[in-house]
Amino acid sequence: MAKNLSIEQSVQTKSQPIIQAQELTREIETGETTLTILKEISLQVSAGESIAVVGASGSGKSTLLGLLAGLDEPTQGTVFLDGQDIFKLDEDERAVLRGRLLGFMFQSFQLLPALTALENVMLPLELSGESQARDAAVNWLTRVGLEKRAKHYPRQLSGGEQQRVAIARAFVTQPKLLFADEPTGNLDAATGSQIIDLMFELNREQGTTLVLVTHDEKLTERCARIVKLEAGRMVSHS
Repeated sequence: MAKNLSIEQSVQTKSQPIIQAQELTREIETGETTLTILKEISLQVSAGESIAVVGASGSGKSTLLGLLAGLDEPTQGTVFLDGQDIFKLDEDERAVLRGRLLGFMFQSFQLLPALTALENVMLPLELSGESQARDAAVNWLTRVGLEKRAKHYPRQLSGGEQQRVAIARAFVTQPKLLFADEPTGNLDAATGSQIIDLMFELNREQGTTLVLVTHDEKLTERCARIVKLEAGRMVSHS
């Protein structure tokens, strides 16, 4: 049954879906055996939606996220991001598309230990040649409440602070899409709730589409739609 949507959850549009996955299948050859990770997944996501991808460990959630982002290639099927068939692009072209459209958050934060919080947030802008990278990074660290921690290295930050840096880095490019893999998985309940509030606040302000792989029931409840995977197949879609 479809869930009732609140204002904060997402705004669906009648325009072309920002994500359109068609019959995605991912198989791995292991000796004489073929292991099917995902089987014939089709999915459409409208701009501004928030989607929770749920399922048991090994059900294919992270693999689906990787395929939707073009970080991995399917055995069959394809993905359109903002109308572009990403698997008709080469690696470099996909990287450019990701830089233009996507932000990422990971369970392990993926901050570079040799860079300060400020430098970690500046990095994606510097890679794209943005001349105002420092000003934008300072602004986003301020928005996530870490302006006083800008010169600290990841090892000097708590888990919640590191995740806030990761959020600032993900949103600093003002992406149309945010992919997050277990963004609250390494956090205590109170800090996880703060991170969830922050993600949806920024989603609401910027209209960024959220696709979240999670086991966190609180995070799932905040999403407009739930996609459940079981043994590589989509078994429900509400």
